[in-house]
Amino acid sequence: MIKVSIVVPVYNVEMYIRKCLESLVNQTLKEIEIIVVNDGSTDGSQLVIDEFVEAYPKYVRSFVKRNGGLSDARNWGISYCIGQYVAFLDSDDYVSLQMYEKMYEKAKEENSDIVVCDYYKTYVSRNELIKAKKYLNKKDMFVDTLVAAWNKIYKRELLVETGVLFPKGLIYEDTEFFCKLIPHIEVASYIPEPFVYYVQRDGSISNTQGEKTSQMFQILENIIEFYKQRNLYQEYKNELEYLYLRIMLGSHIERVSRIGNKKLRYELVDRTYSLISNNFINWKKNIYLNSKWSKRHIYMKSVNPYTLRFYSTIFKLFYNIKERTLY
Repeated sequence: MIKVSIVVPVYNVEMYIRKCLESLVNQTLKEIEIIVVNDGSTDGSQLVIDEFVEAYPKYVRSFVKRNGGLSDARNWGISYCIGQYVAFLDSDDYVSLQMYEKMYEKAKEENSDIVVCDYYKTYVSRNELIKAKKYLNKKDMFVDTLVAAWNKIYKRELLVETGVLFPKGLIYEDTEFFCKLIPHIEVASYIPEPFVYYVQRDGSISNTQGEKTSQMFQILENIIEFYKQRNLYQEYKNELEYLYLRIMLGSHIERVSRIGNKKLRYELVDRTYSLISNNFINWKKNIYLNSKWSKRHIYMKSVNPYTLRFYSTIFKLFYNIKERTLY
């Protein structure tokens, strides 16, 4: 019986994939399957995959498809999973050898729909610990969440019954995937240990493209429409509003700030503020935004069309310094 199916999308990562797969084939949990989906790689990635298929035929299954992007490769992999739980790992990252044994044990102990763990952001010079948390209820998942797909395992029944998949052709796919699952999650468990090493590649900060960054607008629109279509919007309105604010004024505006073209950067900053105001007229009165004092909340409530441009410039300076320091 397969306990955990691990889906690994691959695209032109011949320099990284060996370390990723080694961390999987040496897991202490032996009842696993590793579904490697080559999404049309043009480098030597498949040669490395073939080595592992030959050496570990019990664990590794290889599939090759036309390039369709990360979401398409993950969705393809899901369709072949037979494990009780499903996990995802990007092919340039790697995991602790005990990860899936501990995650699965917790899942069986609590009959979990999902299990969440901490992770490391791995730079050349150091590891930065990123803490997740124990969710108190469904609404709590919106308020203080880490949406990454790869620091979790998901009950396969949950994915099959809901039909929730990753959005094709869009980045920030983890945000939409997780937010669409939230209403269906009854038991969310947490292990306060960092099992995943999320590798930060040299130069990735400065390579952000405006066109791709703006896809967050579509992702958030998809999420809101999903809740409206299922008559769940009013039930989760405060939480969706806060999620929208946290993303747009947090990770999204930070990514926008990395865009080198000043004109494009300001266009996206202005559009960000316009969308917030149009979707949530009274957003500064959000109950979560006003529930406790924090530097983040002070920053968010201080935002207007003029200060947001200023903040984007400050964020850009900060990340230029961070890029030189960590890589």
